[in-house]
Amino acid sequence: MKKDRRDFLKLAGCAAVAGVGSSTAFRSLLSGEAEAAGLKRAGTSKAMEGTRLAMVIDIKKFHQHRGLAERCIRVCHSIHNVPDFGNPKDEIKWLWTENFENTFIKDTHRHQTQSLHGMPVLTLCNHCDNPPCVRACPTKATFKKDDGVVAMDYHRCIGCRFCMAACPYGARSFNWRDPRGTDEHGNPFIDELNPEYPARGIGVVEKCNFCTERLAVGQLPACVEEATDYEAMFFGDLNDPDSEVSRVLREEFTIVRRASLGTYPSVFYII
Repeated sequence: MKKDRRDFLKLAGCAAVAGVGSSTAFRSLLSGEAEAAGLKRAGTSKAMEGTRLAMVIDIKKFHQHRGLAERCIRVCHSIHNVPDFGNPKDEIKWLWTENFENTFIKDTHRHQTQSLHGMPVLTLCNHCDNPPCVRACPTKATFKKDDGVVAMDYHRCIGCRFCMAACPYGARSFNWRDPRGTDEHGNPFIDELNPEYPARGIGVVEKCNFCTERLAVGQLPACVEEATDYEAMFFGDLNDPDSEVSRVLREEFTIVRRASLGTYPSVFYII
């Protein structure tokens, strides 16, 4: 992957801030080899440049395999040091479930089969192609990467929560409490800290990052990997017609959340 000096320094800075786990992973980020490897596993032969990463979620597969959504949530939150504060008010969520009718506006599910109503839907940041959160952020703590991932620089976040107000999907959480702290009984909010990913501080917004740190070392997003055996989730490059995600979108009818807003989500749902 060709990079001039400016691009090299930018990539090195982003990787350092994001706390990419090991020196091997960091070297892979700079070389670009891991990015290509990650996309090959996702069903494409293209490198990261010129891509738009996307995810497809099969709602009915999750309904058929009870407990799969909880497993995906658990592995995601464990890997990314998502704290459990024990109450809905302070809840931090990267991946969660909502009822179908709460996930999609009425115009989307009007006159659709009643079997979908009440069905839990796996929900996350939509990594929009036209993300309003990026425009709202005054410090550029939220930014869109070349591969389409809407990422965050936690060190730049000043906690203004403008991005939360701008996001029409409720996909962002704010740390009102210190994620690395303990409750009144001395129990840690993070059961087992993963040293490979940075734990956030109080006053910082966070959300799903499409497991960009895993893509950098040739791995699929954790939730997708967890659901692979059930063919419930697919991931890859929308710009590559040979990718798995492109194939699925050609063969299946899908919807996105609040399409009328013009945000162009990168998360599609098979209904």
